[in-house]
Amino acid sequence: MSQALLLKLRSELKQVADPERAPDMQRYMKSAMPYHGVPAGGQRQVFKRVFGDVQFESGAAWQKAVLHIFRNARFREEWYAAVALCDWKKVVDFQTPDVLPMYEEMIVTAAWWDVVDALSSHSVGLLLRRYRKPIGKEMRAWSRSENMWKRRTSIICQLGFKQETDLALLYACIEPSLGSKEFFLRKAIGWALRQYAWTNPDEVRRYVRAKASRLSPLSKREALKNI
Repeated sequence: MSQALLLKLRSELKQVADPERAPDMQRYMKSAMPYHGVPAGGQRQVFKRVFGDVQFESGAAWQKAVLHIFRNARFREEWYAAVALCDWKKVVDFQTPDVLPMYEEMIVTAAWWDVVDALSSHSVGLLLRRYRKPIGKEMRAWSRSENMWKRRTSIICQLGFKQETDLALLYACIEPSLGSKEFFLRKAIGWALRQYAWTNPDEVRRYVRAKASRLSPLSKREALKNI
């Protein structure tokens, strides 16, 4: 099933591919992997056609399909398809803590913001909503990882949580990266704080003041942008 799904996906993407658009997409994403040249809207339509009627008999079968597509992708849109399949409504019941290693593999392998941010804010975020204690513990560990993208994931996995944000977890995940010079970590810190500021601007102001000497100028600007 996994191979058939990949072949169908690749065929559908090729049918709507725009070879003239593909090089620009690849350059913009600084991707070593080529693109078919299918814009986001076209991708969503393809994924809906390919995955719409698919039924997975188990969580293991779903994970096998996701990883087969991801590991054998030849074009970046095929990576995006694997990411979309992680967030498919029909697989919500399969979202348990034992799925986290799959997301970790995809995050570490992709090592770029397009894949990482989608998995962080949707898939990992969903796991955290459902299993606060075990996934929260893992995010604290990821926040101290040598891998920058795991650190970024731990910081931004609560982007859509609003009043349900676990502030202690958010601050714990930010803490190990406060002194980092990595752009993607500084941006992640500011982004996470900016999102929470929609819910509690006074708390974000307080935090930025308290950490003023350690937060980068970029993180501060992002955090206070909408206040």
